[in-house]
Amino acid sequence: MVGSTSGAGLAGRSSYAGLFMVTLATLMYEILLTRIFSVTMWYHFAFVAVSVAMFGMTVGATLVYLAPKRFTQERAKHQLALSALLFSAAIVVSFLAHLTIPFRTDRSIMGLSSIALTYLVISVPFVLSGICVCIALTRFPRQVSRLYAVDLAGAATGCIALVLTLGITDGPTAVVVTALAASIGAALFAAEADSGTALRAALVLSLSFGVFAAGETALARRQAPLLRLTWVKGRHESRPLYEKWNSFSRITVSGHPAIPTRPFGWGLSDVYPSERKVRQLKMTIDGAAETVLTRYAGELRGPEHLRYDVTNIAHYIRPNSKVLVIGAGGGRDVLSALAFGQKSVLGIELNRDIVQAVNGRFGEFTGHLDTDSRVTFVNDEARSYIARQTERFDIIQVSLIDTWAATAAGAFVLSENSLYTVEAWKLFLQRLNRDGVLTVSRWYYQDRPGEVYRLVSLASASLMELGMRNPRGHIIVVRYMPRSREGAEHPDGVGTMLVSPQPFSRADLDTIDQVAREMRFEVVLSPRFSSDSTFATLASGEDLPRFTASFPIDISAPTDDRPFFFHMLRIRDIPHRELWKQGVVSVNMKAVVVLGELLFTVVVLTSVFIIVPLALTARRAPVARLYPLLGFFAGIGLGFMFVEISQMQRLIVFLGHPTYGLSVVLLSLLLSSGLGSYSTQSVDSTGLKRSAMVRLLFLLGGLVVFGVLTPHLIAAFAGSSTILRISISVGVLFPLGLLMGMAFPLGMKAAAAEPGHVTPWLWGVNGAASVCASVLAVVVALSAGISASFWTGFACYAAAVSAFALARPRKQ
Repeated sequence: MVGSTSGAGLAGRSSYAGLFMVTLATLMYEILLTRIFSVTMWYHFAFVAVSVAMFGMTVGATLVYLAPKRFTQERAKHQLALSALLFSAAIVVSFLAHLTIPFRTDRSIMGLSSIALTYLVISVPFVLSGICVCIALTRFPRQVSRLYAVDLAGAATGCIALVLTLGITDGPTAVVVTALAASIGAALFAAEADSGTALRAALVLSLSFGVFAAGETALARRQAPLLRLTWVKGRHESRPLYEKWNSFSRITVSGHPAIPTRPFGWGLSDVYPSERKVRQLKMTIDGAAETVLTRYAGELRGPEHLRYDVTNIAHYIRPNSKVLVIGAGGGRDVLSALAFGQKSVLGIELNRDIVQAVNGRFGEFTGHLDTDSRVTFVNDEARSYIARQTERFDIIQVSLIDTWAATAAGAFVLSENSLYTVEAWKLFLQRLNRDGVLTVSRWYYQDRPGEVYRLVSLASASLMELGMRNPRGHIIVVRYMPRSREGAEHPDGVGTMLVSPQPFSRADLDTIDQVAREMRFEVVLSPRFSSDSTFATLASGEDLPRFTASFPIDISAPTDDRPFFFHMLRIRDIPHRELWKQGVVSVNMKAVVVLGELLFTVVVLTSVFIIVPLALTARRAPVARLYPLLGFFAGIGLGFMFVEISQMQRLIVFLGHPTYGLSVVLLSLLLSSGLGSYSTQSVDSTGLKRSAMVRLLFLLGGLVVFGVLTPHLIAAFAGSSTILRISISVGVLFPLGLLMGMAFPLGMKAAAAEPGHVTPWLWGVNGAASVCASVLAVVVALSAGISASFWTGFACYAAAVSAFALARPRKQ
């Protein structure tokens, strides 16, 4: 039972509560930054948030080690209050500073400096959080197991708290709510330290943040917040008609509902009369992905211009169809089905706020599509929803659903898209009627249409796994290349691929050829014709692995183990600048280059701020004696991050939702790791090594069982409801986290017996390894797959256990 003593050597109840609030705020802010970065920068920069948090907290631990005279055990409670107070204020200050930094993505010294400056500015609050947590875990060695458990429990709660917060308010206000949680933690620490000044300051901050957050939430609901993002993706953003945040997206609606404009269309033919206008509003997801809300008065057929778009060419060969739209968005593809007079249309949309905006907030403008007897909207993840259905469809349409949209949070760890894998396409094809059509549209680059090449590769692989020996007879690709382009950084056009479980008939091919001539589209691949040898080879299905391996970019068929459809630049090819392009500069290709820059930045900053200071002061401790413990803490730091990130990637595919993958993994692993840490409370110095080795060997066994069984469990429950899939995920992660949570406190107990106050140093080494692993885990997954990343984590844990076995207990 935790005592309430206020003695210098023991932490009391208020310190436990303060640590809980500080770690809650830390995880809230870390995850919130992935959301903020996805809007202010680009999706592939959102991953920086995970690395920034790890880096900052490790620097904080290093500072505690480097200044033992300042961070003494006698002053520990006062330092806890001060660091938590500064952490609270720094959250708001650094966030406002981040919004003023001119963010650049060009390949230059200035561009790299922009990334590094952002990294440093955002890391400041985490440095202060790291100081606070390090003091709590190293200055009360008798309570380390309980304190570490509270640390992890607070972090786990932060995952849930952020989802709830973003369901109530917007992103910038959520930053203030996070600062409020930290200031409450500071007040709790100050109360136990009996520091009146710190307590008064913490209470003033708490009251100020609370009042501001409440007021801003009220204003945000009226679409008039004082604090809002003005610079998005490097450009100034005017106040929209409507703005709504949630835990995985920020949607805005802009435009003038009464002014007709030229119709929006990804592949709208220039045959469409230019004088014909429609009333439309633009919906933007995270400042980049766009969909459109079209004025619809409920007439029998939808707007005429939709019949002129290359993304809808499948409707010409399958009239009177049952249509399923994946990614309903603003309702454009739903209206397309109505424009062709189709029998019925089912629109699946992952983002509940988009559905509510289309049919609720702007329902009068869109014609309340959800009330049309031919139309059904479903708010669900498409792949698992389709897996649960027995109904078959004539057309399944996927129009430019990608990682710029609300289906991904954007970080590399979060950028997998479960819709573009062999396993997913086999499912889609099995849910089609015999002559049904899967139609998928992607951007088309004239010189090297990498995304469309990869679509054909994916189609061929999927068809062959379903037993089709001649895939080419089942595939058609049509492109539209507008006469005038928007600019050098935009795709040249749009390509639409049609795939059918049975070969296309002569009538189908004649119709496609006729429509293409009339609309000035181009057929680039069909059973009759191929515009280049790459399309022909991919569609033949012959020796695909060999051909795709030798191709300049990665156009192999993605699988659930390597679901990175949009990342076609191999890690080994980053130095070859000519491969950074797909005809023109592509954000998806540059994202992999950014990963390389991030890895370089992480290594340099970790060396400068962590490794070098630790090495220079290593004389304080008998280094040679500590080599096994150094290896142990580095190994568990690497291992934990490899396991954690690989499971985030795997569960995003399984759960079909980036927020679920992030939250379920963090919540499950942190909470169970906390319980694992708490279970080591009874382990004392007597027989420490023997007891620890037994637990660590159980950990290795648990990792092996987890790694072998998890892929089979995921395959068995892929078609289950979201609640059941989340339950399965928690069920398999919880025992693993329980075992992993024991390693750190056991190592700290062993280190506490060593002279020289080495525990902050060893935690710094653990943190430095974790920082580097947060990037390396993604590199391994991109190169070799999610399973390879997991087993790399297992190897790191095995090395850590071996190092611990070599450690010599210090004689008392």
